[in-house]
Amino acid sequence: MARKEEYTRRTILRYIVLLIFGVIACRVAYIQLIDSSYKTLAAGNVLRYEVQYAPRGEVLDRNGEFLVQSMECYDLMVIYRDLPKEGFDTTLLCSLIDLREERMVQKLKDARMSPRAPVLVTNFVSKEAKLRFDEHNFQGFHTVQRNARQYPRKIGGNLLGNLGEVSENDIKRSEGEYRAGDYIGKSGLERAYEEYLRGDDGVNVLERDAHGAIKGSYMEGMYDTLPVPGLRITSTIDARLQAFAEELMEGKVGAVVAIEPSTGEILVMASSPTFDPDDMVGRQRGNNYMKMLGDKYRPMFNRAVQSRYPPGSTFKLVQGLIGLQEGTLRPENAYPCNMGYHWGNVKMGCHAHPSPLDLRAAVAQSCNAYFCYVFRNIIENRKFKNVKEGLDVWVDYVKSFGFGRKLDSDFLDEQEGYVPTSERYDRVYRGSWNGHTVISLSIGQGELGCTPLQMANLAAIVANRGYYYIPHIVKAIEGQDSIDRRFYERQYTKVESKHFEPIVEGMWRGVNIPGAGTSSRAYLPGWDVCGKTGTAQNPNGRDHSTFLSFAPKDNPKIAISVYVEHGGFGASAALPIASLLEELYLTDTITRPEMIQQVKNLPYYLPERYR
Repeated sequence: MARKEEYTRRTILRYIVLLIFGVIACRVAYIQLIDSSYKTLAAGNVLRYEVQYAPRGEVLDRNGEFLVQSMECYDLMVIYRDLPKEGFDTTLLCSLIDLREERMVQKLKDARMSPRAPVLVTNFVSKEAKLRFDEHNFQGFHTVQRNARQYPRKIGGNLLGNLGEVSENDIKRSEGEYRAGDYIGKSGLERAYEEYLRGDDGVNVLERDAHGAIKGSYMEGMYDTLPVPGLRITSTIDARLQAFAEELMEGKVGAVVAIEPSTGEILVMASSPTFDPDDMVGRQRGNNYMKMLGDKYRPMFNRAVQSRYPPGSTFKLVQGLIGLQEGTLRPENAYPCNMGYHWGNVKMGCHAHPSPLDLRAAVAQSCNAYFCYVFRNIIENRKFKNVKEGLDVWVDYVKSFGFGRKLDSDFLDEQEGYVPTSERYDRVYRGSWNGHTVISLSIGQGELGCTPLQMANLAAIVANRGYYYIPHIVKAIEGQDSIDRRFYERQYTKVESKHFEPIVEGMWRGVNIPGAGTSSRAYLPGWDVCGKTGTAQNPNGRDHSTFLSFAPKDNPKIAISVYVEHGGFGASAALPIASLLEELYLTDTITRPEMIQQVKNLPYYLPERYR
């Protein structure tokens, strides 16, 4: 019995051993005859993977002119283990690619830490330098093609934005879409439309011999992938108009925004001072960036969407419209102006003009006193239980015009501006305040803060008689049926269309009837320009100059806002800039070259913070 059990155990053990060897034999046969993965892994020791960077999508203006193009350049890479043991001519290599020898030495030290991995020596090697490099056999070094940005017009630095190398946070957020050394849109259009512009990189798998020399594509390119170029974008910008706006704003601080009212397409977005976008490309990018970062004029700050300015007298249009909708104002209502508004200790000055005025004349003459009465009648209306409730209703109206909130444009850095509420005044005045306490709001002063984009949008709202399309800078994307649907939807204010007519009439009179208003310098024969000047008071220096306009009066083609910090009266600095831009856009020419010279020769008083 014991012998039988021992025999059975031995038999089972033999079968187990045979089974194990059988499994091993089958696995070896599978690996040898069928599965090539281990062969591929082994081959990995003699393979080099070269990223084929995708060309970034180009950007055109609305008329098909290039604003941003891609140019060919190269990265110089080194693989430390492939360097010749006898060394190489460092001086020659550095001279060929315009590189300091100290940088080369440092990069070789870095490469020694990861001897098998390609390490970047320098970037933005020109095509000419690359051809010089190819004439010599620098073992261990190779180039990888890149595509850098170039700007034919050299305009729109803040508008178009720039590229920069991805940060660690960019890599983490991308969940594997970006690698160290990749470039990403850092601001402006480049950042907002990164997903369309960037494209998809490819890869070349190259086989090396025992000495590290490249033999050719591995397995005849079976594992290669081609790069997919980024998509071409057609912007809404008019390049010629943008360049002219930047020329007129040179030497000034402020912004210009022009919109096509019927679509919400941004024709011009000029922030001044600006910068040459080519300065943010190439090996000097870092130095140029730090230089601009320390510039007291802040050229990289896009004032068009990020500044919070008091709108000044242009905001009187909103007061009149709210009063008409609330029924506290009729167009024929007249109020007196004795060089301003006077009520007890409250005094709001005004310039000399006929008195009393009705609504149309008050808009044309930009009467401060008139709109003080209008504002008080709105928030002190007896239908409200108190002035706090009245102010909150007023705030709701104002926000429906796009103030105090983001317009939801395609500028990721767009700011909200600010519209004060009753809660703020309760905190500041401990609940004890009235209409006179906040009377400065009546003429666009006080705590009100608006971006130039919001003010240009107001011009578009009045031009459209009560609605707007969300302002945007992209007209079309290659291969896409349409842009974001939100840009095609009308956004309505809380004021009915019928109430806009007397306001529009007042703006038209101010421009087209001699002596009737403050905007007569904006007159263009045959174009029925409508305009409203603004002089925004400034406690830190000379007043700001602003002008809001659209043309023609019916079926308007352009709505524009110009804001010049410390520019003085609205008619002095902002108006002529806006008028010249309107003339160029509407007539395709300039008939007032003397006005260009007047704008360029304007005395400009910089505030203390810019000196």
